[in-house]
Amino acid sequence: MKLLFTLSCILMVTTSIFAKSTISNEVVQLTIDILKQKKGESQSFRIERGVKKSAQLWQTEDGTPEAFSEFCVTHFISNEAELQKLFSTFSRNIEILNGSFVKMGLQMREPLDLDMGDYSEADEIFGGYNAGAHWVDDMYSNKLAFVATLNFPEYSLNEKNELGKSWSRQQWAYARLGELFKVRMPSNLVLDYSSTLNNAEMYIASYNIMAGQLRDNKGKALFPKEMKLLSHWNLRDELKSNYADKKQGLDKQRMIAKVMQRIVDQTIPKEVINNASYTWNPYSNEVKKDDKKVIATPENDGRYTQMINLFHQMQRQDECYDASLNTYIKRNFDSDMEMPVEEVEKLFVEFVSSPEVKNVASVIQKRLGRNLEPFDIWYDGFKSRSSLDQNKLTEMTRSRFPNPAAFEKEMPAILRGLGFTPEKATYLSERITVDPARGSGHAAGAAMKGDKAHLRTRIAANGMDYKGYNIAVHEFGHNVEQTFSLYNVDYYLLNGVPNTAFTEALAFMFQSRDLQILGINNNDSEAYKMYVLDNFWSLYEIMGVSLVDIRIWKWLYAHPNATPVELKAAVISIASDVWNNYYSPVLGQKDVTLFAIYSHMISYPLYLSAYSFGNLIQFQLENQVKGKDFGKEIERIFTIGRLTPDQWMMEATGSKISVHPILKAVDEVTK
Repeated sequence: MKLLFTLSCILMVTTSIFAKSTISNEVVQLTIDILKQKKGESQSFRIERGVKKSAQLWQTEDGTPEAFSEFCVTHFISNEAELQKLFSTFSRNIEILNGSFVKMGLQMREPLDLDMGDYSEADEIFGGYNAGAHWVDDMYSNKLAFVATLNFPEYSLNEKNELGKSWSRQQWAYARLGELFKVRMPSNLVLDYSSTLNNAEMYIASYNIMAGQLRDNKGKALFPKEMKLLSHWNLRDELKSNYADKKQGLDKQRMIAKVMQRIVDQTIPKEVINNASYTWNPYSNEVKKDDKKVIATPENDGRYTQMINLFHQMQRQDECYDASLNTYIKRNFDSDMEMPVEEVEKLFVEFVSSPEVKNVASVIQKRLGRNLEPFDIWYDGFKSRSSLDQNKLTEMTRSRFPNPAAFEKEMPAILRGLGFTPEKATYLSERITVDPARGSGHAAGAAMKGDKAHLRTRIAANGMDYKGYNIAVHEFGHNVEQTFSLYNVDYYLLNGVPNTAFTEALAFMFQSRDLQILGINNNDSEAYKMYVLDNFWSLYEIMGVSLVDIRIWKWLYAHPNATPVELKAAVISIASDVWNNYYSPVLGQKDVTLFAIYSHMISYPLYLSAYSFGNLIQFQLENQVKGKDFGKEIERIFTIGRLTPDQWMMEATGSKISVHPILKAVDEVTK
């Protein structure tokens, strides 16, 4: 998962229309007329867009209406050379500021994010502080924000998709600068949100289940004594790994699924969270200490309190936006992802309702030799590793990667093994560093040339186990994208990718090659078939999770005063409804709530859709790089920069994002 320190979240989220404009329509039109007369009708489009946008943002403290008109007439630039010079000045300084804010944020969060021992309350406060919260206020105070809105027009998503087809790279960069100061928000709202988000992240980062302390109905321990599994990532990955265990694998999977259910409905005892002093039977919910039963306390609503707190922070920000972006749902999809939520839901429902689902489920059932159960939504048997002994894989990874420094040292070799030239492998590795993560790990990109991207991965004292290695390779893919899309993109305002789904796509591509990196090659003639089926089943799972995530936020906006208890009931109902409509006919059982287990719903709200699109994009990119030089093609694709999703995909693959390529492929391999 890519850590959300980006230009958009540091800057664009920190601006909004909070107070109403003091500039009348008459003053706006008069100013436009004066500028057209002075600069010529050829500048009409820029003049009208610039003056109207600047007027929306102008507030009483910025000056009188007369001062506004005078400012526009004085600072509007019609000369192309002067405009380019102004753009270069903004680009240079935004990189300095944004890069510095991101670097400070990463460094201040080190005690929280890295495995550095205990942290203090002061560490938590510093970790939740946003050093860039006042930056936009300052840009309005010194009028630089208005210089940008006046001279660089803002475009709608439809305009970018249509006009962008013929835009030059510079025109795209101008457009991205034009939307940087979309709205205007008080810094205290930004700081409050950062603090609340930090609390949610810390809640998740310490939500460990002591698997070695779990007991079945016979009092038997199924997992190694020291095994500790972070929810949800490690729980899910441990469940996946047990398809290779023919003796106890099924019992382990059923137990993990029960643990997940207890977390979702909050009947999990507080005493067993991140605490190895107790044993716990998740079936009966019995807790013991020193073999004696104890009266345990259910967590009740801790999970949903975090969600409610974040929602209320978003509600406060909603008031600062016009109708086009006045909910977090709209901002996340229409603005940040540049993919309207209605289109997203429609595409997801089309996929999970497709007849291909039952065809693939039949293949899985035949391979397992039993009826499918709900947790088989995480079936991992199409991957090469599913038939391999997980303990032997862990022996390999622990030997090769005993600590973060060992992984960092091996990065050039990993990249060469994936198909990058020695020179490019060195170039990338010199710009990425590896840190020991407290949680499951994440990728944190740099935002200024000269700084390094950070691969933060969880490595135990006895070395990196296979599951941790698999996640680390995923995060390494993010880092490669982050490096290419910062250092190799021609304009800083175009650095990055259209949205997080695109960086997830490359992370998935790296992750799918984890065995190749270990020197385990799959020469199976059915390798392509297994790849198609695996990608399809992963999409089937994550699209269901994404639908639950979206519908939870829709419910929150329909019930803005809901309590955590009410939200819990709603989440259980929503997860059950999605399951009953699209999954129960395939996997059996009604009212299953497993899709609500994802920790992203607590600390990274509405991020999950990025994984769904990431899988779709991955499939299309894999087809694009097939038979080509992997390293060169990846570099070409991930230096396209932050265009709209449609335009980026057309340049990368020649087609837009669609479910049809993978549905067609599934039909072909299941004939």
